[in-house]
Amino acid sequence: MDRQLNVGIQGEARLTVDESDTAIAYGSGTVSVLATPALIALLENAAQNSVAPFLEAGNTTVGTMVNIKHLAATPVGLNVVAVSRLTELDGRRLVFEVEARDEVEVVATGVHERFIIKADSFMKRAANKSKS
Repeated sequence: MDRQLNVGIQGEARLTVDESDTAIAYGSGTVSVLATPALIALLENAAQNSVAPFLEAGNTTVGTMVNIKHLAATPVGLNVVAVSRLTELDGRRLVFEVEARDEVEVVATGVHERFIIKADSFMKRAANKSKS
């Protein structure tokens, strides 16, 4: 399964912060700066982007763990770049070092874990929850 994956693979995701990305919009705070949940989504996107080209047809990844330090506020209008590097590959389990920078400084660092899944069977199991 997905044998082309190797430790060291890197990914990137970019965002220009707008009002919909703020703590106010997310309901996670009362200030108009990049919300931690939006930042985490960007970091997850970087990790997903790094491995997507190497996955077998029908496979994708899902996030299972995030351990992030949100170090600095980013106001509306600034650009943020998130980068990931695959540091551990254990079967279907993928571990990434992640970092995000705005135009001024590092705004987040941390570790993110994802698992390779078969999208169809994953969605079937999820859909069965609503039938319980």
